[in-house]
Amino acid sequence: MKDERTLVEGCRNKDRIAQRTLYERFAGRMFAVCQRYTRSRFEAEDVLQEAFIKVFSQIHTFRNDCPLEAWIKRVVINTAISYLRKEKAYLDQADIENHTEAVAESETALSGIQYQQLLALVRELPPGCQSVFNLYAIEGYQHNEIAEMLGISEGTSKSQYARAKQLLQAKMLESF
Repeated sequence: MKDERTLVEGCRNKDRIAQRTLYERFAGRMFAVCQRYTRSRFEAEDVLQEAFIKVFSQIHTFRNDCPLEAWIKRVVINTAISYLRKEKAYLDQADIENHTEAVAESETALSGIQYQQLLALVRELPPGCQSVFNLYAIEGYQHNEIAEMLGISEGTSKSQYARAKQLLQAKMLESF
């Protein structure tokens, strides 16, 4: 079951061993993705479980035109976004035109910050800021793509990202 194509075929045929192998191979990395979009380990576990249910039920749509991990990651991110929508995470969003607070353009060095410390700081962000920060700064999506994914305006995405950076910088100065 080492070959990805064989693994995918096994999952398409609902082979439990193949499903378990796929889960064990990717669950750890995908759990880290889930943690970036949720506020607790419990929520991250729920999102991960829901995402892998979708992976197994939609594996027939995987066309081998990208790495399997990239396809799974996209399913996980979409599942996390759906989770956030259900939680009404975007009630506190403001459009960038209404965002009057200036954001410093200076970047804070992250060299001394451990991943878990940064994750904890990101989890303290308001949900809208947290999601946009993850999608833009970590996943590499553009603001127009984020706006489409989250059902918000591009200006709101930019505003949420600017606010997230500002809040993270302030939290880092407090903490370190």
